[in-house]
Amino acid sequence: MKKQKIFIACDTTKIKVVKKIMSQTNSDKLNIGYKFGLEFLYTKNGRKFISKLKNKNLFVDLKISDIPNTSSAAINSLKDLKNISYITVHVSGGLEMLRAVKKTANKVNKKLKILGVTILTSFSDTSIKQIGHTRNIKEIVERQARLARSAKLDGIVCSGHEAKFLKKICKNMEIITPGIRLPGDSAGDQKRIITPINAFKNGASGIVLGRSVTRGNIKNNIKKLIKSLN
Repeated sequence: MKKQKIFIACDTTKIKVVKKIMSQTNSDKLNIGYKFGLEFLYTKNGRKFISKLKNKNLFVDLKISDIPNTSSAAINSLKDLKNISYITVHVSGGLEMLRAVKKTANKVNKKLKILGVTILTSFSDTSIKQIGHTRNIKEIVERQARLARSAKLDGIVCSGHEAKFLKKICKNMEIITPGIRLPGDSAGDQKRIITPINAFKNGASGIVLGRSVTRGNIKNNIKKLIKSLN
């Protein structure tokens, strides 16, 4: 179990809440890391707080998507955060952008891993068509995974359902799966959810858990997570 990476999503604007999440999710039975998204990064002291953390698996979920030059500049602007392990970019930004980001990351911090975000887990086949796509999610994600591989990214972010067939495409790449729910939990705003154990069975190398752990009694939720993985 220790080899399986479990990122706890710190989706809040309050450092006090993050400290509580971190203290109550600490477990010697799990390989715990922490994910910080735009909500926390945009707070006044969020970046400063992250820069002082000692955890080995710090995940900055920026989902960068812009022209190659701007996306590269965004990576370069984070060069002072030497302790972060992962940054996300949208694969939909295109091959040129992905290559530019990876090249800059190699210069800024050789330990920094770039993860390509595929179709968000909040999308269904119906909602993806509403924004103009004519292919279904499986077809789009497969094409995006191949693009991420061509750009030599370190991994992808996809739902646990797609991880099963993408692991053949993404050999030697990490597959990080969000949209994770503990058994019996509500889906909330997510569409393509999966339990922790099934995500790992399908080939995920890491999972991201938010509300299933951070809402309610965090310590009890961690116990539920450990039980669900056994």
